[in-house]
Amino acid sequence: MRAVAWHGKRDVRVDTFPDPKIEHPTDAIVRITSSGVCGSDLHLYEIMGPFMEAGDILGHEPMGIVEEVGSAVTNLATGDRVVIPFQIACGHCFMCDRGLHTQCETTQVREQGMGAALFGYTKLYGQVPGSQAELLRVPQAQFGPIKVPEGPPDDRFIYLSDVLPTAWQAVAYADVPEGGSLVVLGLGPIGDMACRIARHLDVARVIGIDLVPERLERARTFGVEALDLREYDTDIVKVVRDLTEGRGPDSVVDAVGMEAHGAPVAKVAQHITGFLPDALATKLMEKAGVDRLTAFHLAIELVRRGGTISLSGVYGGQADPLPMLTLFDKQIQLRMGQANVKRWVDDILPLVSDDSDPLGVESFATHRLPLEDAPRAYEMFQKKQDGAVKVLLQP
Repeated sequence: MRAVAWHGKRDVRVDTFPDPKIEHPTDAIVRITSSGVCGSDLHLYEIMGPFMEAGDILGHEPMGIVEEVGSAVTNLATGDRVVIPFQIACGHCFMCDRGLHTQCETTQVREQGMGAALFGYTKLYGQVPGSQAELLRVPQAQFGPIKVPEGPPDDRFIYLSDVLPTAWQAVAYADVPEGGSLVVLGLGPIGDMACRIARHLDVARVIGIDLVPERLERARTFGVEALDLREYDTDIVKVVRDLTEGRGPDSVVDAVGMEAHGAPVAKVAQHITGFLPDALATKLMEKAGVDRLTAFHLAIELVRRGGTISLSGVYGGQADPLPMLTLFDKQIQLRMGQANVKRWVDDILPLVSDDSDPLGVESFATHRLPLEDAPRAYEMFQKKQDGAVKVLLQP
């Protein structure tokens, strides 16, 4: 089969691999029809190289057709159309029973001290071959895959793998009070969708902040007050406070994460790891890794006293300096974590099945490219070229 493989910083290639096989009774083999390129994939493309090996298959936003199932998989059959959550969970352990599928005790990567295994995402999360490929072996298939109907295009359902539940959880964790206000930092795929979900859930005031013109315009079409960071820069806090009765928004979603603009010291620290031997770079990232915290610090400054910050953007540092005095003094509540995909599916599936397409999923992708064009897709997405917000790869 053909698949997208990591070979180094900003170096992804489409290589040939053996077709995956059933390895355990709870496995399934799925022929991929679409797979998204995620902002989290850019962390592998840019920063997380110390935890990668040449030839690792990327991707964690897949859907496709079941080709084969293991003997313990009784909920799926050959020919079923499925979306596959980005995390691998068993559905029956202590954590899964509590809706915390990203903490699944069956697939936890204990040797790394991490939570549930993820598709296509570094040694830290199990080094499971990813979904930007023609075929995918799906562990724990007795629970994970989400069956969807035939007929509508892939775009209707593929975002159930990551974008939709991640954005839904971000808004749920933000816990905006009735009649309240929400600021979303970053209008990439997750921030954009979080704004749409917040509007759908009747959040009274939704303000999005970004600096990419195309992303700002997309948000405005869904009734979001979109602010261009380039116009306000250091005045952005005052501008937002003026829009929220002088005290700041009730809640903030940070949908940016570790690759925020600014934070030059952290940028240099991340860049340095690229020049170290893998063993040293890994130790540095594990023990002294720092993130570019511009977006998080802005969230802390923006949110009103007693408000809530929901972190959906991925952070990976182990030595991040936090303004604990401000967090404590403002009585800020923090919620964060990888999305527990199946916790939210029952809420979301009726919306993507609705002919009116209330969240605009059919037009959400800005680019649909053949799998062989993956290197160009990564470069375009990373550099924010050609209005790229969401790219789907199709084998």
